[in-house]
Amino acid sequence: MSAMVVWDLGGVLAPSGRALGALAAALGVPESDLAGPYWAHRDTYDLGARPDEYWQRIAGELGRTLDEAWVDRLDRIDTECWSALGPEAAELLSRLTDRGIPLGVLSNAPGPLAKAVRRASWSGLFETLVFSSDLGLMKPDPLVFRGADERFGRAPSDVVFFDDRRENVAAARAHGWRAHVWTGAETATAVLAREGVLDD
Repeated sequence: MSAMVVWDLGGVLAPSGRALGALAAALGVPESDLAGPYWAHRDTYDLGARPDEYWQRIAGELGRTLDEAWVDRLDRIDTECWSALGPEAAELLSRLTDRGIPLGVLSNAPGPLAKAVRRASWSGLFETLVFSSDLGLMKPDPLVFRGADERFGRAPSDVVFFDDRRENVAAARAHGWRAHVWTGAETATAVLAREGVLDD
């Protein structure tokens, strides 16, 4: 069976930095004020918490109150930013699919974002998409990679993985994946050539 190339979402397929700026602008607060509560509660959201729980916790730390319409608005902005495929990644994915190389996603992501990615036109490039909110587990938990193996239908040695977080790459390697830190499409292309996935 051919190797599957598996990708993280945020910071890899979808460039980071968009969401915080857009959300801060919508709320009328400095991005620096939003960053702390946004990330402090993100793990719980990625593990399956409801959108209203997440956004109300953030609002509370900002001294704000949010009605349902505001929660929906913020979650829509967040989801749209994190589900937009970056141009560098899109070009590399196109090269891989042209060669018939199977692709997958393994990402820490909340339920609404997982749904948005599955609805996105570009998700059709991927054989299997796995998110933390599906599993109730997050990278770098070793059980995440075991669960992903089952869904991908691959042995660990048949997975080439890119993630922007070193701790996730280290955990993936410990599991047996051929994992690499994402620093951009050019470097990833060279890695894929060394891995025998791309021949040029």
